[in-house]
Amino acid sequence: MTEPILIMRDLKKYFTVGHTGVIRRKPIDVKAVDGVSLELYAGETFGLVGESGSGKSTIAYMVAGMHRPTSGTIEFRGRDLFEGGGGRPLDLKKEIQIVFQDPGSSLNARRTIAQNLAVPLRIHKPDEDVISATLRLLELVDLPPSYMYRYPNMLSGGEKQIVAIARALATDPSLVILDEPTSALDVSVQGKVINLLMRLQRELNLTYLFITHDLSLMRNIASRVAIMYLGKVCEVAGGAEFFQRPEHPYTQMLLSSIPVISDEEEALKPAKMVPRGEIPSPVNVPPGCSFNTRCPYVFEQCMQADPQMIELHSQHFARCHLLKAEN
Repeated sequence: MTEPILIMRDLKKYFTVGHTGVIRRKPIDVKAVDGVSLELYAGETFGLVGESGSGKSTIAYMVAGMHRPTSGTIEFRGRDLFEGGGGRPLDLKKEIQIVFQDPGSSLNARRTIAQNLAVPLRIHKPDEDVISATLRLLELVDLPPSYMYRYPNMLSGGEKQIVAIARALATDPSLVILDEPTSALDVSVQGKVINLLMRLQRELNLTYLFITHDLSLMRNIASRVAIMYLGKVCEVAGGAEFFQRPEHPYTQMLLSSIPVISDEEEALKPAKMVPRGEIPSPVNVPPGCSFNTRCPYVFEQCMQADPQMIELHSQHFARCHLLKAEN
């Protein structure tokens, strides 16, 4: 494998949500991200999957520069994204862009599509003709030139998201963060947007950090997949390996719950797993393995020690006391 273009090392993000006690007040922290280490390689689609509250979007916002880590580092092409106390340099902002889940709220409703696209162009490409660049962006995402003069409320949900994608591409980025980019769209439109993203990746050599809760989607597009649970990564594997050979009990539980329409697809799924209990509060994560309150295979060590990430076989990692690395 080539050198990674993005490296997260022991990344943590805690949010203080209150205090305990009256005299000795201690902060109550939500451990949104708690010791995540991941690597992304140029040209791949890296799927980051998890239930609501797992911390996947918090990671996206840290990579995009919207949150500073509590501790840990994020390096892009060897540069620390949070080095020093100031804002992120323009050249790094240009290289990393984000597409949000709700295109309606991410576009300025009072501006035309041309005016929305002009904002990043004027910041990052001040010497370029804005009209020509806008037309090029619309052509790139298969929208007609007449859309320049429309307002966001005149577009469908899918068209708004396509405009948001065009805006992210205005700076010629290397890495695009896709935060649930199709979850707010009708099923009939999702395929069109995904096909567009895949074409753009091939043509522009883009790297995607794809945040989603949809494992079925990851099966078709992800180069590698990571599963998150309560701020930690449970398992990381190549796309095909992940679905054919899931190792972590939580991964097996998620894959066994994917709806299918044929007996052949059902036969490919892991055996049905019924989790115990409910997801714990991120304010009060249980000691030991954070999945121990729901895991059907829990034993004493799970209640006492947090498992470490180990490489089970080539480029397949997991955190579970049940698992051992192959020799």
